[in-house]
Amino acid sequence: MRKRLIFLLAACAILGLAAWLVFRLHGNGKVEAAPEPTAARVAVVERGSVSHILALAGQFQPYQVIDVHPKVSGFIRSIRVDIGDRVRQGQTLAVLEVPELQAQLEGTVAQVSRSKDEITRAQHEVAAAEARYSSLHADDSRLQQAAKAQPGLIAQQELDDAQAKDLSAAAQVDAAKAALSAAQGGADVARADNRRVGAMESYTNVIAPIDGVITWRYADTGALIQSGTDSNNQALPIVKLAQSGLLRLRMPVPEDAVRYVEVGDPMVVRVDALDRSFTGKVVRFTRDVNFETRTMETEVDVENKDLSIDPGMYANTQLQLNHADNVLTIPVEALVLRHNKEFVYVLDSQNKVYARTVEVGLRGSELAEVKGGLAEGERVILGGQEKYQEGERVTPVVEPRPAKDVTRDAGSTIDLHDDDGGEQ
Repeated sequence: MRKRLIFLLAACAILGLAAWLVFRLHGNGKVEAAPEPTAARVAVVERGSVSHILALAGQFQPYQVIDVHPKVSGFIRSIRVDIGDRVRQGQTLAVLEVPELQAQLEGTVAQVSRSKDEITRAQHEVAAAEARYSSLHADDSRLQQAAKAQPGLIAQQELDDAQAKDLSAAAQVDAAKAALSAAQGGADVARADNRRVGAMESYTNVIAPIDGVITWRYADTGALIQSGTDSNNQALPIVKLAQSGLLRLRMPVPEDAVRYVEVGDPMVVRVDALDRSFTGKVVRFTRDVNFETRTMETEVDVENKDLSIDPGMYANTQLQLNHADNVLTIPVEALVLRHNKEFVYVLDSQNKVYARTVEVGLRGSELAEVKGGLAEGERVILGGQEKYQEGERVTPVVEPRPAKDVTRDAGSTIDLHDDDGGEQ
């Protein structure tokens, strides 16, 4: 009886323990669900492009600027242009009055005429000398032949005189020819002097050396202008002429971006004053970094045939420094730096977390180029990587991301516009 009582008490204790366990495992008649895996923001490794663009302020300048000086000194008889006038190469800008040049020109004309007369006189002297020589030479020849035919017929003195006259006449012919040559040389000198003075006289018409626009006028009618033949002479020019049909757009490229600049690089140009954008190409750069500003001057040639762009205007430019196209990319926030190495947290097919070393190339503000360590289509965790453990299973939440990342570094700008350029 005692044993049966103990058995019943033990059975009751076991049932009570079982009931307590059931109560713990079942609340209100429901079984507690297992904890859900932690949610994780992820991105898919995809192909895209990463670009670095440097935004710079540039200034338009004329392709050439010339101070137009006259070749000769004189008074301005008339000036035919004023500031803002568009002129063509060879067009007359001003006419000078130089009376002494006209007198010199008349003197050279007279000298040329005189040299012609000298040549005519020398030619006549040559003809006369040749005729006299021909006659005396014939006489000498006849006497010599007669003396040979009949020795002693003609006295030796007469033969010697005839021969002397023959030789003297030949010398006179040579002298006359020399005089003719001198006269011809004098004529050449006279003609050259005439051409020189004529050229100087033609310089009284001051012409435009290039197509351009008159940007300043320094003299008026009646002003005395000194010639610009001496580079050390600070003579006042007549006008300033700027070649504005073709402009130089000059930008200062910072020292750390110089290595990316190459002739032919495309450059997007935005002229805010005209609400106009276009694309140009780098045509030249100084290959020299300014000691004070630590920048290198870089130029783009801009056609300006309609003169719509005025020299001195500013423009905002965008120069592509580095570019990676059709490469594997991941968001920058997926990268973790640990022990000077780049890591990402990758999910396998069972959504378990594993750390992996990657090789990173060009890095933008949102995307980074992946050169190794990941394959297209894999998933990487974005941000908060310290919350996850190796082998932990997570619930992935895929976030969309751009396929193109353009990072703009502002070197110096006037008013940066967020546009990709293009003709407007």
